[in-house]
Amino acid sequence: MNNNKKIIFWHSVDYTQAVKELESSIITGLTGEQTEQRLKACGENRLAEVKKAPAVMLLFEQFKNTLIIILIIATILSGIMGHLVEAVAIGVIILFAVLLGFVQEFRAERALEALRDMAAPLATVVRGGIEKRVQARELVPGDIIILAAGDRVPADARLVEAVNLQVNESVLTGESLPVPKERDFIAAGDASPGDRRNMVFSGTTVTYGRGRGLVTSTGMETEFGRIAVMLQQTGRVSTPLQKNLDRVGRILARVAFLLVAIVVITGLLRDQPLLEMIVFGIALAVAVVPEALPAVVTISLAIGVQRMVKRHALVRYLPAVETLGCTSMICSDKTGTLTKNEMTVRRLFIGSGRIIDVSGSGYDPEGGFYSEGAALKPDLEITALLRAGALCSDAHFTITSGTRELNGDPTEGAIVTAAEKAGMDITELRRSYERIDEVPFTTESRRMTTLHRHGEGIIAFVKGAAEEILEASDSVLVNDQVEQLTPALREKIMWHAAEFGTGALRVIAAASRDSEKVSDAAAGLVFLGLIGMIDPPRPEAGDAILNCRDAGIGIMMITGDHPATAGAIAAELGLLDEEKRVVTGKDIAAMDNETLRNTIRSISVCARVSPGDKLRIVESLQYLDEVVAMTGDGINDAPALKKADIGVAMGITGTDVSKEAAAMTLTDDNFSSIVAAVEEGRIIFNNIRKYLMYLLSSNMGEIGLMLATSLMGLPLPLSAVQILYVNLATDGLPALALAVDPPDHDIMKRRPRRTNTGIFTRPVVLLIAAGGAWSTIVNTSLYFWAMHTGKNTSEIMTIVFASLVLIQFFKAYNFRSERESVFVKPFRNKWLNIAIAWEVMLILFVIYNPVLQSAFGTFSMTAGDWGVVFGVSVTIIPFLEVCKFRLRRMKQE
Repeated sequence: MNNNKKIIFWHSVDYTQAVKELESSIITGLTGEQTEQRLKACGENRLAEVKKAPAVMLLFEQFKNTLIIILIIATILSGIMGHLVEAVAIGVIILFAVLLGFVQEFRAERALEALRDMAAPLATVVRGGIEKRVQARELVPGDIIILAAGDRVPADARLVEAVNLQVNESVLTGESLPVPKERDFIAAGDASPGDRRNMVFSGTTVTYGRGRGLVTSTGMETEFGRIAVMLQQTGRVSTPLQKNLDRVGRILARVAFLLVAIVVITGLLRDQPLLEMIVFGIALAVAVVPEALPAVVTISLAIGVQRMVKRHALVRYLPAVETLGCTSMICSDKTGTLTKNEMTVRRLFIGSGRIIDVSGSGYDPEGGFYSEGAALKPDLEITALLRAGALCSDAHFTITSGTRELNGDPTEGAIVTAAEKAGMDITELRRSYERIDEVPFTTESRRMTTLHRHGEGIIAFVKGAAEEILEASDSVLVNDQVEQLTPALREKIMWHAAEFGTGALRVIAAASRDSEKVSDAAAGLVFLGLIGMIDPPRPEAGDAILNCRDAGIGIMMITGDHPATAGAIAAELGLLDEEKRVVTGKDIAAMDNETLRNTIRSISVCARVSPGDKLRIVESLQYLDEVVAMTGDGINDAPALKKADIGVAMGITGTDVSKEAAAMTLTDDNFSSIVAAVEEGRIIFNNIRKYLMYLLSSNMGEIGLMLATSLMGLPLPLSAVQILYVNLATDGLPALALAVDPPDHDIMKRRPRRTNTGIFTRPVVLLIAAGGAWSTIVNTSLYFWAMHTGKNTSEIMTIVFASLVLIQFFKAYNFRSERESVFVKPFRNKWLNIAIAWEVMLILFVIYNPVLQSAFGTFSMTAGDWGVVFGVSVTIIPFLEVCKFRLRRMKQE
């Protein structure tokens, strides 16, 4: 074998030349000595294992999050100050968040292991003229492997023999139907794997026929190996939420440090005790940090995950739920996601020249027959055509757990289903037409013939390519009469066959003949008609696409299927228009990165694409700041699934490799479930934003009050323990209740938010600032009033304490939406109602219980005190209503 590593496109050379290049023999294969030498030179035929990070390192990585570091400091400070309950609570939150991240990272490492598991363990090989079974890892370039139906291909190979050979390549190329293979076919040098009909690829499965292949690539040099390399080189991107929370954590860290410095320095300038000011500064810093933020985020995501399971989406990576919420582009596979992955007969052409439309979808035998829009009962011509197709087929259906499952070829399954729609009992039909002989389909003859005994006669049925069946026919069934097949009618039939093909229908012709021998059916046939079929769109996919458009989400179909087929389905789903076009993998390969980025938004369908093409598509969209959700089910999809902002694998048809590489799996393989997941993602992000609006506005009110009084040289209005309690009350149950707030009615009518927009949009920042400022003004004013009424320090602090808590409870209802009025279904969130009621009882207990009065420095308030506190606190409602109204007007302008 040549060792100069020259590049040879094995699919573009004759098989005899390939054998010569690899110094092998079709008859005898390699010698033992050659095998040993090549095994040393090329290595074993298996995917290389990647050095994985130790579990301890993965765990340590979780502590590099800014917010986690702040919470650890807060835990230590709370413990030092003697607030053990709060310290333990924060510690539990930290532990939960860290373990969650660790589990996600650890499971992500499984993608490459699943890919290695796809390799065939054993292979049949010819060595030294002897056929033997060997470990697949021992294969080397130049080996002659033997392939039979049911085998998993152990290595990439150039075919040197192919007898009716068909291979299921869906895991690699996305092609939904088995691919016929031909030894003598020569492909172009730049042909995609799906167009290399003279090659078989590692990890694919032989579904029909037999053959021999010359091993051309092993291990990491195979198409599988290239995908493994891309998986190794492709890292996950941080989700928008992770980036936002890291930014929030860094800001809060700076604010906490600045506050401690200001309060301590101000207090020292007023000659207050150093230790007292340090303790108070620490308490204020702890109050700034949203200890419940990781818990709120986790609870929001977990609840979203539970809701998504009910909507057929299973998330294995929690932040992916939120990422779906800002998805701006969905790159969807065609087969099984936008379509049913069940071939369906759509149209018939019969001898009388009529076009018959067939309703129904998939393998469900419910449907009818229509001519020019009018329903009709299947007549003799329709029955004869479908009977011939069903009898000249091996497909049959079984019922498993109430589900109708196809056993056999999808094309034949579609014909059998159409025959059932015509009222035929397939079991009884095949019993009455006993099959006594057959000639199976071959790529050379392009037809299948079966011979049947029916009553006292024998009849042959033939189905196959339209041109082959038509050439072998000399008559045609018209109504109930057999007539001569004229040249004009032949031309008409071929025109309709071409028209069916233009509409992306797969066309099968059927014929029959009274015959004693199967060989007699090679000519003199009675032409029965044409059958046009397609894998149809899912009925619900169209509505889901309309929902995406309303939500401002773009959709791109990415498939391994033929461009005509993909384009027809896209047109039916409304994905194609004057501004959108269909491109192939070859077109994409011809573009440089800049050209692809400039044209990617005008592309609606990408057909015949390779794994590298899919990865470039995702990268180009991300370069244009699109948040990309990528669906896929095959091994070929794994690198793009991992690279995408959100990878979505198929639960039914998906490989383990795609599921491990993806962040979410659809349990029903349905495009509409992705749209439902997008909605859940938007709901979750909105609820996290509501929590942060509420929390930060409340904290601003606390901080503003403390800073205002400190800078004016007044005594501090709250004690350190009161500050911590306010922090616990507002960060606690009310905040958690906002995490499960019901969704806004127009959640799927809004444009996707940009990843650089973040949580803090201009309206959100203005509302946070307005709420914090009004709280500061109200409570500072209340403090001044209380100081001038002759009340003692304990009474004054209790009044301010109650006012601060109450105003924050009113804010909780206001911040259920940054858009809508608080008076629009104000008590819709039952959990918030319960939380506020519980917190009101607790604060009353703190204020009136003698034991807690001593601990918190509180005083029993009078009814008059409560009237004043309620009166000033409730002003936050009309103030924020005015702010929201102005923001709505600004948006309209």
